[in-house]
Amino acid sequence: MLFNHIIPDNDIKEYIEYYWIIENDDPAVHRQKIIPDGYPEIIIHYRDPYRININNKWEVQSRYLVAGQIKKHFYLENTAASGVFGIKLRPPALTHLFDIQMDRLADKVVSIDELNEEKLHTLISRLQAGGKEERTIACNEYFRQLVAASHRPEKLIDEAIDSILACKGVIEINKLCKTLFTTQRQLQRLFKKYIGIPPKIYARIIRFNYIFQLIKHDQLTWTQVALDAGYYDQAHFIRNFKSFTGEDPSRYFFDEKNIANFFLKTTGNRFL
Repeated sequence: MLFNHIIPDNDIKEYIEYYWIIENDDPAVHRQKIIPDGYPEIIIHYRDPYRININNKWEVQSRYLVAGQIKKHFYLENTAASGVFGIKLRPPALTHLFDIQMDRLADKVVSIDELNEEKLHTLISRLQAGGKEERTIACNEYFRQLVAASHRPEKLIDEAIDSILACKGVIEINKLCKTLFTTQRQLQRLFKKYIGIPPKIYARIIRFNYIFQLIKHDQLTWTQVALDAGYYDQAHFIRNFKSFTGEDPSRYFFDEKNIANFFLKTTGNRFL
């Protein structure tokens, strides 16, 4: 299976985290666990679609998808050969650029047709054909035009997300509100619209993600990983890890080449 990250052009990086490609010519069915990483996505299947089980029910996905914020792990299976081009967006970008109310997408991966958003259909029409270079160029050009025509009336949500990412999710929401000169009620309202989940849960996801950056340091013990990731103790760390992955960290295969690790071992534009 081929995994590839592609860095977007500099002038759209505040909206696009990166592009990604997954390809596999093997038609044999492989089940993959997907784990929350804190970033929404636009996903294009240019080969056969996948099956998804996100609410204890398997169903075939559309070829063109939008994924909102996910709070728990779920499963995917290929139906035959895989070919997927994805756009991993900055957390508030779907609202900034497409005016999507993100609480509609919480714990969901939906067909673009369900959103009835003309700008998304325009994007998909430009990505119908071509290889990764052509799709990357088309995305850069499309988002450059979209950003130029967009405005960001609410920058407080960007400041809140930047603060949470900067401290790796280890932050008290009441202190964050004081830093941003806002109220918890206002912050909750903004997160509902732009992120889709409460700020406390979002910060918890980002803190969990940081574990995957720490684990590459083989000399660290589980106790050190837990403390460095901001957990009160190892038991708290294990409970949190299980809540997102369904597994004990000592049993998780951090080095396995799978979709979950492909995303979780990525921080910003540093690809591990």
